[in-house]
Amino acid sequence: MASVTVIGIDPGSRCTGWGVVREESGVLRLVDCGAIHVKDADFSARLASIYHSLVAIVERCAPQEAAVEQVFTARNAATALKLGQARGVALAACAAYGLSVRDYPPTLVKKTLVGVGAAEKAQVSFMVGRLLNVKVDWGLDTGDALAIAICHLTMRRFEQRAGLGKK
Repeated sequence: MASVTVIGIDPGSRCTGWGVVREESGVLRLVDCGAIHVKDADFSARLASIYHSLVAIVERCAPQEAAVEQVFTARNAATALKLGQARGVALAACAAYGLSVRDYPPTLVKKTLVGVGAAEKAQVSFMVGRLLNVKVDWGLDTGDALAIAICHLTMRRFEQRAGLGKK
């Protein structure tokens, strides 16, 4: 089985988590991870900062595929709209480099990693650390992004074995 490198992205208008994971012969390895914190008051400047930061990460880590968390239902429409715009910027940054992008609902990511779709973020981060065999020393947004990447790799393996995905 060839190796594949995936970037997982947990979009947010103030903090966007990202994590790059490589799978080789069924073994997961952490390549790099972090969070993009933007403090600009101007919303368009925040979006530009997220875009340029993700482009730099994609250039440096050279993932072959991307996975992004789907927008969840926000408490108010303005929050959902901002989150959707941050997600759109993440999709554009990946598409600019020709990455195929899949998106996953948060409940599927949690269920894939923890076994429960309503798992707490701390449980998800703990499981990410176990699966990558590393000490958890990242924020919750970064843990979510790594979980999205791992979920994608899991779904990818399942689809290949079921004859549904790319070979």
